Amino acid sequence: MGADGILLDNHGALGCRLMVRGPEADLEVPAFAARLGVPGLVDIHTHFMPGNVLDKVWAFFDQVPGGWSVQYRYDEDERVRRLEAMAVRAFTSLCYPHKPGMAAWLNAWCAAFASRVPGCVPSATFFAEPSADRDVAEALDGGARVFKAHVEVGGYDPRDARLEPVWARLASAGVPVVVHVGSGPRPGRWTGPAVFAEVLARHPDLVAVIAHMGGPEYEAFWRLALAYEHVHLDTTMTFTTFMDERLASPYPAHLLDELADHPDRVVLGSDYPNVPHSYAHQVERLAALGLGAQWLRAVCHDNGARLLGLDPPA
Repeated sequence: MGADGILLDNHGALGCRLMVRGPEADLEVPAFAARLGVPGLVDIHTHFMPGNVLDKVWAFFDQVPGGWSVQYRYDEDERVRRLEAMAVRAFTSLCYPHKPGMAAWLNAWCAAFASRVPGCVPSATFFAEPSADRDVAEALDGGARVFKAHVEVGGYDPRDARLEPVWARLASAGVPVVVHVGSGPRPGRWTGPAVFAEVLARHPDLVAVIAHMGGPEYEAFWRLALAYEHVHLDTTMTFTTFMDERLASPYPAHLLDELADHPDRVVLGSDYPNVPHSYAHQVERLAALGLGAQWLRAVCHDNGARLLGLDPPA
């Protein structure tokens, strides 16, 4: 390992890859980005929410069996400041409704938040209800560039007829939707790859970002990403020691070479601020996979910048 944190690995199954040392603490994340040669990180899966909603989310995590200590339980300004200090160039304010009638006002809040926080990409959501297509159309007209759908929390079937025009509209617009449809950390009635595969079959151009790499159904969701050119997986909490200990089946080692061969299909996500570990830990675990600098550059910056339509850095 050189002083700049980069070395060349040219033995074993890794082949010849430029390896990059990951950050051990949050304040080391900017140096990590510099080693990759990017102006910062792009995180497609972060959460900023109205205060009353976030309080309920944190209360939920406080009750998780075995413990889930939210590490960034600060006021809103401080949470933004910490992302800026870690050179997170762009992030999202992913909100998600758990009942009808919430999406429109969540979208209004997210639009206002993005208007006053330069690093936040305008974000929006929807629910399986009669107003779903109108809510999405209005959010797109208002500048939304990423959506969130949480099938387990929402408790709806993504194949619901009321969502058909939503998926079609998002596919036509080419706007990504971060979809929590894997069965972790707990399964729902409509989670799992088989259900969402039907949505993709009807809307093959949908720019879907499967949250948490689709865990624990990692391999099945990876096969969907390979089958549909616009499907991506986000890294949120995957590979971390916390999730490896919580899930019965950590990420399959035999898929790592395939991940290395398709750097364009994986995008950085963190779940910040609702994580039980440091932000740096998620990034360090990605570096520790040993997939090389080019892969890390794509995952930690380039793919997110492409999906979110970011302008090239000045």
